[in-house]
Amino acid sequence: MQVLVVEDDVRLAAALAHILEDNDYLVDAVGDGVSGRDYALSGIYDVIILDVMLQTQTRFAVAADLRRGGISTPILLPTARHSAPHHI
Repeated sequence: MQVLVVEDDVRLAAALAHILEDNDYLVDAVGDGVSGRDYALSGIYDVIILDVMLQTQTRFAVAADLRRGGISTPILLPTARHSAPHHI
């Protein structure tokens, strides 16, 4: 299974990649939303782990761009937030 990790915290991205690779996943890790979108548009990933709080993109913009681009790959959106916005 091929996983794309999009995370701007370099240490967290490395830790996620290490854990996944230790469990026999193939992992590409990128540190910003633009690179994440470009990698994801290749269509080669089985799942995308996308940081909700990327510094270079507005919330969920990358996921929305991927869906508009025809990418239906499952996207996991981990967050350190303690609650979700009320409008979701």
